[in-house]
Amino acid sequence: MAKKEVKTNAMRILDTMKIPYKHHEYECKEFVDGIHIADSLGLPHEKVFKTLVTVGADHNYYVFVVPIAEELDFKKCARAVGVKNVEMIPVKDINKVTGYIRGGTTSIGMKKNYVTKVAIQAKEQETIYISGGRIGSQLELSPDDLLKADNGEYADIIRD
Repeated sequence: MAKKEVKTNAMRILDTMKIPYKHHEYECKEFVDGIHIADSLGLPHEKVFKTLVTVGADHNYYVFVVPIAEELDFKKCARAVGVKNVEMIPVKDINKVTGYIRGGTTSIGMKKNYVTKVAIQAKEQETIYISGGRIGSQLELSPDDLLKADNGEYADIIRD
């Protein structure tokens, strides 16, 4: 008998919105970075994206989805969301702010609907991979479908 797939909140939201995706699982007991995950799944780094959460000078939270090998340009990020500056939230606050844990954070289905910006590099890909909402889970979907699901927008947000 086949093992029943355990749906994450992100998967349930995609199902409800009738957004197509593929679920990929990998063995992992604790947090590993996105590059390790991409390598273990045999995926090109430019197709795998990580979700980063920041806090702005206005004390609001902002979510950025970027390729795993890239870094945020905080000035570009602040401009993209219309605040003076942004900085990463402390790791200890990830669950409290998003409802997800480090290594399993996705922009889909956070506790609140935060302003979300997806790196414009995603537009170059037919599909991208993002966290499925828990460690050991990746979702493959089109970048435009991600924007529908997380109410995001494309933006120039990574360091040159």
